[in-house]
Amino acid sequence: MNRQEQLDFLINYLIDERNEAIEIPESYHDKRNLLRALMNIRIPSELSDEFLKVQDDFLTQETLNKDLTSIDGINETNGKIMLWQGDITTLKVDAIVNAANSKLLGCFVPLHNCIDNVIHSSAGLQLREECNKIMEMQEMDEEVGKAKITSAYNLPSKYVIHTVGPAIPQGLKPSGKDCEALANCYKSCLEIATSYKLESLAFCCISTGVFNFPQKLAAEIAVKTVEDYLDLNETTLENVIFDVFSDDDYSIYKNLLF
Repeated sequence: MNRQEQLDFLINYLIDERNEAIEIPESYHDKRNLLRALMNIRIPSELSDEFLKVQDDFLTQETLNKDLTSIDGINETNGKIMLWQGDITTLKVDAIVNAANSKLLGCFVPLHNCIDNVIHSSAGLQLREECNKIMEMQEMDEEVGKAKITSAYNLPSKYVIHTVGPAIPQGLKPSGKDCEALANCYKSCLEIATSYKLESLAFCCISTGVFNFPQKLAAEIAVKTVEDYLDLNETTLENVIFDVFSDDDYSIYKNLLF
């Protein structure tokens, strides 16, 4: 199959699975958005081997066509800590961190631009399946400050570490408990990375999006927690990357680290 044929196959598979009448657009761009939306709303369930092969070929080729960045391509460093601005799904590192919700299944809002949605959409539907198996075994929501590790599937990283940050109600300030919970998110991810003998780990800005944690305070907690962990613990980690997307976050971390 060429890419257009792969895209048509994946869309039709997911529409047939839903047994709904969904109009398929004409352009490649609109079809690609429809595929992502159908992936976003899909409830975890078994997938055919044919679907997974076509999906993996399609998503892996998309990943390879991106401008990927490895450790050697990150220039802003402070000891083991690095700062990089860009799309975390393009980092070729051992693990990236996903800011998840307590269900740990990814974002179900079609085409939502949160990092949870972006990571799951790029990794493929197996990521939601693996997260679902973890949650079925756990039999409870993921606790704030805890973390779980999964394969990264069609991402350039090897693993994804999912952590649930504290959510701050609109108009309120984080409490001391919220600050401790955010620090625990970073600590839990670092501990998992060390237990898996990983050498590189990229953090997103946990809790600062729809969870409303103030950016500057979140960055201060993140940097201090990572610095303390690297100073006080034996770890295989050689590079810890703070990946930022917005210019505001970049300026905040730049001032803290350099």
